[in-house]
Amino acid sequence: MNPLGLILLAIIAGGGLLWLKNQPPANRTRAALKVALLMIFLGLLFLAITGKLHWLGALLAITLPFAQRLLPLLLRLLPFLQRIFSANRRRSGQSGKQSSVRSQMLAMTLDHDSGAMDGEVLSGSLQGRALSTLQKEEFLQLLKECRASDADSARLLETYLDKRFGSEWRADDQDAQDQNSDTASSGNMGEDEALEILGLKPGASREEIIDAHRRLMQRNHPDRGGSTWLAARINEAKSLLLKD
Repeated sequence: MNPLGLILLAIIAGGGLLWLKNQPPANRTRAALKVALLMIFLGLLFLAITGKLHWLGALLAITLPFAQRLLPLLLRLLPFLQRIFSANRRRSGQSGKQSSVRSQMLAMTLDHDSGAMDGEVLSGSLQGRALSTLQKEEFLQLLKECRASDADSARLLETYLDKRFGSEWRADDQDAQDQNSDTASSGNMGEDEALEILGLKPGASREEIIDAHRRLMQRNHPDRGGSTWLAARINEAKSLLLKD
């Protein structure tokens, strides 16, 4: 086979893959189909130019009887494969749940699967900013404002900072107070807030509450690097909803 032709096909394939990588995720399936069709067309053209197209005809003649036997089997398996695909879609739809925790100055979200946290500043000099966009100096300023006006907001922000920066940020925290800000909760939790913390909807069953609590504690237990304060809020939410 002509090495120059193979090199040309490889260059075209590489360009196609690079183009495919740069496509928006929503368009990649259609783009991949276009690249595949283009490569098939170029491959057939290459075989025709080099006089090797008859090999393709011989290959098709050999595989056609096997394809005729496999096709009915694939058709019988199709409903089974569809059930598997639907089950996977349902499972993936159940994942990605988020819990919400709200204080006077912050609205936080916690992803159940990854344990990642993000949030928005609700009041103060940084109102409207997403926490993921703040720099360390801005975090320290926000923490100072939280400590001055709302203890729950300060605890919540400290939990976020511990998850994002570990304990390193505390070395720059000149305004740290000599108190254990990771222990008690506010004691004012309502049912709506408890449902938001566990990522549940009104009317959740006992099993759903226990499952959500277990999943969150696996990610946020203090023994695994989680915040004692956040773990206390999760436990409080479970107790309130189960009327323990």
